Amino acid sequence: MTVYDDYQRDRVGWFFGLSGWQFSALALGSLPVFWSVSREAWSAVGIFALVWAAVFLLVVVPVKGRSATGWLTASTAFAVGGLRGWTRFRSKASKGAVEDLGRVDLPGVLQGVEIHDGPPHAPTQDRVAVIQDHGTRTWSVTAAVVHPGVGMMDGRERHDQGLALTELLDACARTELIDEVLIMVRTVPDDGAERAEYVRTHASPSAPALSRQINAEMGEWLTRASVRTEEFFTICVPESRLGREAREHGGGVIGRARVLYELMAEVESHLSGGLDMGTVNWLTSPELALACRTGFAPGDRASVIAAVAERETNPDVEADIPWAMAGPSGSDQGMRHYSHDAWNSVSVTVRLPERGAVIGALAPVLTPSEVGERRSLVVAYPLVDQRKADRQTQNSEFASGIGAGLRARAGIHTRARQRNAEAKAEQMDAKLARGNAMIVPYAVATVTVPKTLSAPEAGRRLDASVRRAGFAPMRLDIAHGAAFAASTIPLGSCLSRRGER
Repeated sequence: MTVYDDYQRDRVGWFFGLSGWQFSALALGSLPVFWSVSREAWSAVGIFALVWAAVFLLVVVPVKGRSATGWLTASTAFAVGGLRGWTRFRSKASKGAVEDLGRVDLPGVLQGVEIHDGPPHAPTQDRVAVIQDHGTRTWSVTAAVVHPGVGMMDGRERHDQGLALTELLDACARTELIDEVLIMVRTVPDDGAERAEYVRTHASPSAPALSRQINAEMGEWLTRASVRTEEFFTICVPESRLGREAREHGGGVIGRARVLYELMAEVESHLSGGLDMGTVNWLTSPELALACRTGFAPGDRASVIAAVAERETNPDVEADIPWAMAGPSGSDQGMRHYSHDAWNSVSVTVRLPERGAVIGALAPVLTPSEVGERRSLVVAYPLVDQRKADRQTQNSEFASGIGAGLRARAGIHTRARQRNAEAKAEQMDAKLARGNAMIVPYAVATVTVPKTLSAPEAGRRLDASVRRAGFAPMRLDIAHGAAFAASTIPLGSCLSRRGER
């Protein structure tokens, strides 16, 4: 099957779709109403009924994915952060206060990131960049990968790709170390840097003027219509799991890096095998810094490519980007967008449709609709611990049974969607018994445009692309900064983790 529909709600409500705390809040809120009825105080009944209705709206009714209480909490935190200056970032390099060029200086949720050079690895003896996030207490490594895509594959090949991805995630879960896998794709308008360098070094001065003119015009038009795709693969390991294993490898950063190297080798066999990745290059610190810098400023890549080419003839040219300058010179967190340097970004989550999703259906989300527009997408696969998965499955089955029983007693007809949810909750237990991992996937898409273009218009175009792909978009208002970091910067940032799990 090339259609994936084997998923259900993250949590199944116990009482008519309500969670335990929602039902408790409504039950407690109804007590004054029944007390007033027992006293025959009908005016008080009306007042308390209105209060209960207000509680119902605040607790139950969702507004763009959040309850009114959630919006109030998030808006208050955003307002406080704005007044305290926490939503604005100015790099030390922009203020001339850099003391260590190798120290990471990034905004928002990336402020706790530290980059270490691992021990020499593979025959090339490269030192892979080990990403330590002090905020979430996790360690990550990132690889730049090249995949042929699924656009030209038939149904059988897509089915095989889906099975290969399942095998990869199950293998990651069996390590009992990896707790999240991130697959990121960035579609960037082609800047023509490589072609310009090739023409500069290979152009013949004796070529006819007409051919040179035609070649230049064709190159200009093709560059405008072309896009370049960057793909990254990241594995994340929490410190609580990695620390124990690292002690057997010498401890410290080197011990943790050695454990990560073993995981890299295990994962790479699946990437190069079933998933048909043509290239898997685990990034070194300079390569990761370049990926980070071009994530914040897509227009800076051409100058870096030119510097790399010039370094071949002039060793004094510094083509590497120091980590103190890998981030933006300044950024501002807005309600409806995220501003960084000369760019604005808008992010949305992608909700899976009830009827399922075809493998490769997200391609329209990554297709830029305007010149100079950059699209990026991350699909995250958090791996649920086996004991937690068993407990969650048991609770889901119990909640489904209670909900079905209450509806039967109340004489409420069970709808097809509810029956499907109950059946999937029962099937999940069988899959866990077979050794499959429980995964709670989610996707975040981001559009980045220059400040000369309208950010709201770019956001609407992104929403239209998501809907055209068959999914439902939901804006991540007030959280565009964190969403941008998760979907565009390959440093292991995600939206599903709050501190160490």
